[in-house]
Amino acid sequence: MLLAIDVGNTNIVLGLYAGTELIGDWRMRTDAQMTADELALTMRGLLGTHADAVTGISALSTVPAVLRELRVMLARYYPRVPKVVVEPGVRTGVPLLVDNPREVGADRLVNTLAAHHLHPTACVVVDFGTSTNVDAISAKGEFLGGAFAPGIEISVDALASRAAQLRKVELAAPRSVIGKNTVECLQSGILYGFAGQVDGLVRRIVKELSSEGRVTVLATGGLAPLVLKESETITEHVPDLTLLGLRLAYERQLR
Repeated sequence: MLLAIDVGNTNIVLGLYAGTELIGDWRMRTDAQMTADELALTMRGLLGTHADAVTGISALSTVPAVLRELRVMLARYYPRVPKVVVEPGVRTGVPLLVDNPREVGADRLVNTLAAHHLHPTACVVVDFGTSTNVDAISAKGEFLGGAFAPGIEISVDALASRAAQLRKVELAAPRSVIGKNTVECLQSGILYGFAGQVDGLVRRIVKELSSEGRVTVLATGGLAPLVLKESETITEHVPDLTLLGLRLAYERQLR
C-alpha cells in the first residue's frame, strides 16, 4: 500500500492507498519542533494495523524544518521502502510556466497534477489552507501561476489579536448576513467575505483563461467546507486532491 504524506503549515495529512483507492486518511497538527522519532511514532499510531503494510511512500512538505525530520524519519524507519519526496527537480511531468519554477511549492505542483488527471479542461484550484491559494492550470496541464491571500484562520487570529473588543469565534454560518451581535457580525464577515474574495479572484482568473475554453473550479484544503455553500464559482470539492497528486507523482517516478 502507498502512504501519501502531505506536510502543510498547519496540518499533516496522511492518506493510505490500496492501488488507486484511498482506504483511509488521517490528520495531525504540524509541529515544526517535532523530531523524526516523534513523527514516526505519531504516524504509526494513526496508521495502526496498516503501519507495517506500507510498500511505498510519496511525501511533500511546505515546512523546511519538518522536511528535514521527514527525510530522517523515512530513512530510519522505512529504509527498504521505495519513496518519493516531491520537491524542485523531481519529475512530475507538469510544465511550470512561471518566472522561477523553483519557487512553486510542492503542494501546488501535485494539486496541478491531480486536477489535470481529473479534468481535461483548464482548471482553477482553490486550496483553503494556512493561506488561500488560487492557482491556474491550462487545458494541457501546465501550471500558469496564481494568487495568494491570507487564510481564514490567520485572518481570524489577526483580527482577534489586534481589535480589543473582538475575539475568536466559531467558524460557522450566522443566522443572516446582517449580524445581530458581535459573534454573528464576525461570522458573517469571515464566511461571506472570504466567499466573495475567492469568487472575485476566480472570476478574474477565468477571464484571463478565456482562450482555454471551459474552466473547472476545484476546491480543496481543510477549510474548504466552510466556504463551499456560499461560493458562486466553485464547481467541485475534492478534499483528497493533494493526496491524489502525491499518488500520481509516485506512479510517474516508477515508470
